[in-house]
Amino acid sequence: MNKDNIAQNNQTFYGLGIAPKILDILERIKFKTPTPIQFKAIPLAISGKDIVGIAQTGTGKTHSFLIPMVQRLVQKEGVGLVLAPTRELAIQIHEACQPLACAFGMKTACLIGGAPMEPQVHALRKDPRMVIATPGRLIDHMSQWNFIPDNVVMLVLDEADRMLDMGFAPQIDKILRFLPRDRQTMLFSATMPKEIMNIASRHMKLPLSVEIAPSGTTAEKVTQELFILKKEAKPRLLKQLLSQYHGSVLLFSRTKYNARKIVRSIREMGHSVSEIHSNRSLVQRKDALEGFRSGKYRILVATDIASRGIDVTGIELVLNYDLPEDADNYVHRIGRTARAGHKGHAISFATPDQERDVREIEKLIKANLPVSKHSDITLDKFSKKRQR
Repeated sequence: MNKDNIAQNNQTFYGLGIAPKILDILERIKFKTPTPIQFKAIPLAISGKDIVGIAQTGTGKTHSFLIPMVQRLVQKEGVGLVLAPTRELAIQIHEACQPLACAFGMKTACLIGGAPMEPQVHALRKDPRMVIATPGRLIDHMSQWNFIPDNVVMLVLDEADRMLDMGFAPQIDKILRFLPRDRQTMLFSATMPKEIMNIASRHMKLPLSVEIAPSGTTAEKVTQELFILKKEAKPRLLKQLLSQYHGSVLLFSRTKYNARKIVRSIREMGHSVSEIHSNRSLVQRKDALEGFRSGKYRILVATDIASRGIDVTGIELVLNYDLPEDADNYVHRIGRTARAGHKGHAISFATPDQERDVREIEKLIKANLPVSKHSDITLDKFSKKRQR
């Protein structure tokens, strides 16, 4: 057992410098034992340090910055700003902060694209102490003078690497230029490429690195499996796997066009399914996510827009129908299962010409993906070589 696990097993939130009133709230929402990232990051964040936090998906990063943010905002004037790459993740963070913020009478605002501006403007006019936003929508509000960033005293970039993957680097640079230099800044993610470290060196004050697992480490209790098959054989194997697994399934497609095709195919198989990607409206995406959470839909088909924004416990299977374009996204996709100490399984489909993509994933996670064969699937040279 490593030191982080020992800390997790033996420690409580009472040794981390958290104010008594917040400890009471944590008791009420049944937070009893800090995760390793919470155990390490919370005391540093409460003391005002800049932090670069690296931890696996589903290990409690959100409360690693929300708890210190609320505690510090009680003690000082100013606004806490959290930037997130997707609407879903921003909504999830906003929901998570409510029990803490409400206990101190703090108003909050959630600024996301795809939602009407007027309710967001109304929320900003109430002088919120905490603002959670996607970068593009925040800039919209800044350009219309709805949000003046002069009094931001704490900044969090959550899933910072994903924001760069999604092309938000220019927006983040623009936002950072308008923020006060005298602020606390925290970056959190499961992977931490060089570009993030460049942001850290340019825009942070002697940041402390809090690394719970090496960048690219997969969730601890997720088992992995790889099928190598021709593209035209994917629907047949999908049908067999959906009969074999009876719990909730999160399926990833590389494109929204293919996602729609897969959804139609799954419906024809008789399963309850919904989809979440950038062509869906915010209302449709909310319905899909809430339906998946409640069990209305057993299967959710998503593009990588959802690989960081889905916080659903008990997902039995993550199925990579298409391998991701970026190996980092593999870690975040399969991190949607085996969350908060639960077990989970991840299956990936690879076509014979994707040997290089498989190697990139294995290089990142520092492990070989075990190849499974199926009686109905014809093995090719690549898959036979992998099984020797």
